[in-house]
Amino acid sequence: MIKNDTTVRDTQLEMESEVKACRSLFEKKTRDYGTSWRILRLPSLTDQIYIKANRIRSIQESGQNRVGDNPRDEFVAMVNYATMALIQLELGADGEQELPLEQALALYDKHVGRTLKLMLDKNHDYGEAWRQMRVSSMVDLILMKLRRIKQIEDNDGRTIASEGVEGGYMDIINYSLFCLVRMTEGTDC
Repeated sequence: MIKNDTTVRDTQLEMESEVKACRSLFEKKTRDYGTSWRILRLPSLTDQIYIKANRIRSIQESGQNRVGDNPRDEFVAMVNYATMALIQLELGADGEQELPLEQALALYDKHVGRTLKLMLDKNHDYGEAWRQMRVSSMVDLILMKLRRIKQIEDNDGRTIASEGVEGGYMDIINYSLFCLVRMTEGTDC
């Protein structure tokens, strides 16, 4: 079922609100640490995302959160780590390690902007199906995307029929944003 223009505008506003929170944390951490993440190779960023997604799934399955950190923070981290991965894809890990804050934020905005456009296009075609999905199912999809990315990385980036790692990172950002919106709406993690 295709939603009306108001629902699509609401989705865009909701996503932009969640991105604003993710970007704010990215900016604060960049002010604190600089772009120290530039030293990470893509598999290291993939593993960081995996750690976050696996923790959420573990909490969902066990019903226990011994560390006490909010799972919402893990989705924010996945958005930011996947965005860092997209930046690394563009710049390469061998380039300049320390980026000025303004450049890091401009790259963040560029890659998240492209990812949101993709989401809005897919969202139109899929009729906002994500709103009917469980957060736990979206976590499973993120973990599946990570397994695919790891396999592509293990194949030295070569693919036969898939979109490659860039599409996987973009999907992880969008699924994480969907989860953030669902949690804001009151859907449990």
